[in-house]
Amino acid sequence: MVRYQNPETKMMPVAEIPPESCQPPTGPLVYSGGMSSVSIDAEAVRQLVAEARRGHPEAADRLVREHESWVRSAIYAVTGRADLVDDIAQQVWARVWERLDTLENPRRLKAWLYAVARNAAIDACQARRRQQASVGSKGELPPVADAAVDPSAATAGEELRRALLRAVQALPAIYREPFVLRHLEDWSYAQIGEVLGLSPDTVETRLVRARRLLREMLQGKVE
Repeated sequence: MVRYQNPETKMMPVAEIPPESCQPPTGPLVYSGGMSSVSIDAEAVRQLVAEARRGHPEAADRLVREHESWVRSAIYAVTGRADLVDDIAQQVWARVWERLDTLENPRRLKAWLYAVARNAAIDACQARRRQQASVGSKGELPPVADAAVDPSAATAGEELRRALLRAVQALPAIYREPFVLRHLEDWSYAQIGEVLGLSPDTVETRLVRARRLLREMLQGKVE
């Protein structure tokens, strides 16, 4: 279990993510959560956090609306499991309201939120592995249903999208995490480096490796 500290001052290094992350379910899986980010200026963030701390429900609702999409993407980036995103996202926001007073600098809200989401996702992966160990076999856990209603009716574009998502899901977490933030959330190298505790050059190196792995996984499977 992760020992939590103020996530604004202590970010768990990427290397500490369990290398296998969460085991993927049987069959293809499509992540249907939102993938677009919404940004607001620093002063608006400060005011929003201050109002949320005072218990204003409108401020809390807006804080969630402004950040829910990329928080869900962050969870997926760590776990590789779209079927776990909803439950973990609920845990993340519960932790946010419990710990919002520990955010010393509201201007670092995004990095702080990412740390909370990342820790919650890692905890969920560890809990799932313990659950799998307790039943003795992954095969005894209920499989996740395929999201496609009629696979035979899928278009070539849909097949390509599904193949890409399966490949992204199979990436090691240290490559999947920056890849999702860069290509699904359009974060800059500097933003990714800030929340992951990496230099922009290291971010670039991991993205290059992620793309190479994806090409290798998709070779011969997508025309």
